[in-house]
This record gives sequence, C-alpha cells and structure tokens, in this order.
Amino acid sequence: MRGDDQPFERKIFGTDGVRGMANTGALSPDQLMRLGIAAGRVFRRGQHRHRVVIGKDTRLSGYMIEPALTAGLIAAGMDVILLGPLPTPATALLTRSMRADLGVMISASHNPYHDNGIKFFGPDGFKLSDQTELQIEKLMEDGTEAGLVPSSELGRAKRIEDAGARYIEFAKSTLPRRLTLDGLRVVLDCANGAAYKVAPTVLYELGAEVKTIGAEPDGFNINRNVGSTAPRKLQDMVLEYRADIGIALDGDADRVIIVDERGRIVDGDQILATITHSLHAEGLLRGGGVVATVMSNMGFEKYLGTLGLELLRTKVGDRYVVEQMRARDINVGGEPSGHVVLSDYATTGDGLVTALQILNVVAQAGAPVSEVCSKFEPFPNLLKNVRYKRGEPLEDKKVQKAIADAEAALGDKGRTVIRKSGTEPVIRVMAESEDEALVKRVVGDICAAIEAAV
Repeated sequence: MRGDDQPFERKIFGTDGVRGMANTGALSPDQLMRLGIAAGRVFRRGQHRHRVVIGKDTRLSGYMIEPALTAGLIAAGMDVILLGPLPTPATALLTRSMRADLGVMISASHNPYHDNGIKFFGPDGFKLSDQTELQIEKLMEDGTEAGLVPSSELGRAKRIEDAGARYIEFAKSTLPRRLTLDGLRVVLDCANGAAYKVAPTVLYELGAEVKTIGAEPDGFNINRNVGSTAPRKLQDMVLEYRADIGIALDGDADRVIIVDERGRIVDGDQILATITHSLHAEGLLRGGGVVATVMSNMGFEKYLGTLGLELLRTKVGDRYVVEQMRARDINVGGEPSGHVVLSDYATTGDGLVTALQILNVVAQAGAPVSEVCSKFEPFPNLLKNVRYKRGEPLEDKKVQKAIADAEAALGDKGRTVIRKSGTEPVIRVMAESEDEALVKRVVGDICAAIEAAV
C-alpha cells in the first residue's frame, strides 16, 4: 500500500495546515501577512461584520506570528479576537460558539519550539478542505496590495480573558454530572504547551489528585523531553508516585497518550478500542465502525471484527479521518499517535476530552487502566524512515519490485504502508504481520532498495 502525506499541488499547506521553521519561508512576517489577507478574502462572505478567533500554543515565535496574521486579517476587513494560549480543540470550539467566520490556531503540535504552524478552521469548527486551502494559496500570489479594504472597513482586534474558562466548563460537561474523580491519582504531562493551565484545572475540579509535569513553558521547552511523543518521564513518575494513570498531551493538546498504573503506554489504537467498546455496549456508537488511518494496527482491525464492527482506513492526517467520519456519520475516529476524534463532543482531536472519556470508562469498570485499556494484542510491526536528497525513489523500478515482493510475501496476513513524508525528504516504510521475522525482513529489503536508488 502506498500513499503520500499531501497532494503535490499544495506548496504552502501540508497535512495539517502550514508548518515550518518560524521566521522563514511561509512563516516569515511578510508571508504571514499575505496569508492573513488571503484567508480574510476567502472568508469575507456577505455584508455582516466578520470575525476571526486566534489561539496559540506557548512557542516564542507565537509573539511574532500572532500580530503578523492579525495585521493581514484586519487589513482584509476582519475583526480579530485573540484567545491567548489555548488548545487547538478549544480554538475550534470557540470558533463555532462565538459564531466566528474563521478560526486560527498557531501551533506546530508536537514539533520542537523553533518550528511553528497555522491551522485554520471554518465557521463550523472543522479544518479546511484541500480546495479551500488551494484557494487561499492562489490568492496569496496576488501580493499584499490585493484584497485590502478601504480604511473605513478595517477590522479591529481585542483579547478576551475568559477563553480558558469557557473551554474548562465544556471539557467537564463531556462527563456525566454524577461522576467525580475523587481518590484518583493522576500524573499529567502538559508538554509545556497550550494546555498547561486548562488541563490541570479540569482534573482538579473533577476531584482528582493531580501531579503535573511539563506545565512551566518558557517559549523554548515545548515538547522538550515531555509530552505524548516523549513519555519516558511520565512513565517513571507514574511508578514513582504510584499513580492510577498517566496522561500525556502534546504541544497543542489535540492528541493524548495514556500510561497505565504499571508504567506501560496505551497508544491511540488501544484508546480507540476502549472508547469504541464502551460506546458500542451502550448503543451509542454510530455508523457501524471506526475511522482510522493506514497506520492503525491490524490487531485493532481484527478486534473490531469480533464486535461486528468495521475499520475504515484513510490516508494519514486527522483531517482525512474527520472527512470520512462526516461522510459515514461515524462518531469515533483517530490515529495511533493519539489523535482521537469524538464527534459527539468535538470537530477535531481533543486530547483532554479523550482522556476524560477513558477516565469515565475506567471509573465505571472499577478496574485498573492496565485491564480496561488492553483490548487487543497488536500485530508486530516495524516502521523505518529512509532519507533521500533528490528524485522520486518510489518511482524506481527496483524499489517497486521490492514493494511488490514484500506484499506477496505478506499475503492477506500482513500489509505494508510506504509513504512519502509531507514535511521532510523522507520515505516512511512500515510493515506488520503476525510473523515478526517476516516483518523485519520485508522492511529491510524495501529500505535497502530505496537506499540504493537514492
């Protein structure tokens, strides 16, 4: 199976908005102003006063990106509401609840501090389609002069102080009113990111005993040895404090990884399986299945089959997961990385809300996380990255033969996923099967063929 992380036509937008090194390229001040103007032109629809909400994470570069975007949007006639540091799902939520025409989140998610990015949400709170992103890109080519409104139609900007409180109340409302977390010991890793204030407050107000790490952002330490992509410290602290559960968010808190009381990681597939099982048992699961990406484990797919449910796969990117969920009226979807979308509550991945739903299942079961969140045995898999400098390695005939040979060897008892990264010159090679030795062999053969081709 082959797939690219992004359509080749897009030059600025990738799999999850615009992303790159801050203060360079698409994230330089002049380009950001162009981006703001172009987005404003696309979303100025009708004669009403247009509004944009902007949230951000804790990166130093947010202080530059926020005003540059704001200037462009105001120049295009949009009023701007600044939310301050807030999770991505909170920005999407407030885009809808404040009846805004556009939502903007400034974040590079799990990347290090020197990167940053822009995620856009339409008035419905959902991420933009490929077509809308291409429309914005094309308008950017017109420069900064095109699309400027008369001085009498310029927008205004203001900052609201209660954005975090609004999200806190929403997050708590996703749990049954009778449920408390009294007596539950939680270690919470906020990745020094956007949820460093709101996430501890939610858990504390629900009654949990909270030990927090990664909650002291300084502009540089977001995701540095903390968060969902670096859970080692969280695992150690769960054991040290004899906690019932560990929760690791990423820089913009749209994904989550759970650590059980034994210090073992519960990934996105197991989280999806746990929530799906609960909703299915309660008759609350819609669409007869779950949407996931090509990266979800075959063991998960096999487990869903035992429940009479289907696993629908999309290409990598939670945006594509959401599109399929909406098309099939399915209310659960996500990725192994911990992007979990629960459309009964949110329009995008919400790490904190997902963690709360796991806590709800654990509380109702009256059993430890290690028991509740271990729904299936994953198939052995292996993922390797091969960096290249030029050309299109996947078009090489010897590479194509290696892939074909691998797929033939795996047959219907395994699979491969070979895809080109949308953010760096890397080919990602993954295979999985119940035969671990075979997995290692076919991944090695494909990687060797790619390395010989580049």
